[in-house]
Amino acid sequence: MPDLPSAIRVHLDAISDGVGILQHAIGRTGDPAHGYCSDDVARALELDLMHARQLGWAAVSARARSNLQFLADAYVSGERSFRNFRSVEGVWRDQAGSEDCQGRVTLALGSVLVYCRDKEMVAPARALLLEILPGIDRLNSPRAIASTILGLEAALDAGLGEVREAHARLAHRLLAAFDATAPGWYWPETVLTYENGLLPRALISAGRRLGLPTMTVVGLRSLDWLLEIQTAPAGHLSPVGNGWWPRGGPRSEFDQQPIEATALLRACGAALAATGDRKYAGAMEQAFEWFLGANDLGLPLVDPARGAGCDGLTAFGVNVNEGAESTLMWLIAVEQIRLLQGAPTKRAAKPTAPAAFLA
Repeated sequence: MPDLPSAIRVHLDAISDGVGILQHAIGRTGDPAHGYCSDDVARALELDLMHARQLGWAAVSARARSNLQFLADAYVSGERSFRNFRSVEGVWRDQAGSEDCQGRVTLALGSVLVYCRDKEMVAPARALLLEILPGIDRLNSPRAIASTILGLEAALDAGLGEVREAHARLAHRLLAAFDATAPGWYWPETVLTYENGLLPRALISAGRRLGLPTMTVVGLRSLDWLLEIQTAPAGHLSPVGNGWWPRGGPRSEFDQQPIEATALLRACGAALAATGDRKYAGAMEQAFEWFLGANDLGLPLVDPARGAGCDGLTAFGVNVNEGAESTLMWLIAVEQIRLLQGAPTKRAAKPTAPAAFLA
């Protein structure tokens, strides 16, 4: 594997402003027509906390505070949920975001509690997380449930015992979703779609915390299945394409998305922390190398010098637009591999636990 780049925020800064990170880009330029979304802002906040390990808190604090403020502004107290889409003029385009949005915001809030020492950020993040707690049982999306499990787990790491019962309930619900799996399709849905590694990552981590080996085993088994079906004969990662894969139907080969590579990478980090099995370290590197050109077309999808990621791998080449999600997935992948390799880091805002970040 080539040397890891430094924590580079050039493109991140280029497509962000004082409000948040723009969802989409046309080439290297942020596209204001589509505004911002809480999904991306939540993930950007997670990345800020990771980058603090490399750059120090002062380098990311302004952006982190802005991102947390965006999420606070997105909150609708009467619904106990977060809006997702906001125009550059400041108008919210929805009253309630998707379930995925709720889960991603919960994960970001939990991350603030455990990895941020700035009391001016921790207090509102804690208050928001407790405020939404009564509404999380309404979640039905497996990905939203998985993100929420991980967010509550981070909150437990920070000592927020009030979320313990909710964490356990959601973990058991996600585990139960795998009851109907069958040989050859070890998955709780009839269509394999996006960010699939999120589910096994949550089960593996929750199983360890709850002392339930069966839960961890189900997570490991589903992760192994995802890796098996998304590894090409040549040995590189070949994520399911954006046309998805219905059970018993044709598999979409393109457009392959960075979010799947990073979701698998992070799930393998959880598996490595749980088992110590170095095959998962190899799988993390396989997912990382997909960004660098070890993929079906042999083309890199990133510009490490600017910290930019392209939007996907199409049948005709790379989608050269460098939007928020793809850039964030690349930068998060870099930080996960940095932890795997044990690269030296600068002291962050709060003492961090590499195993927790890997999970």
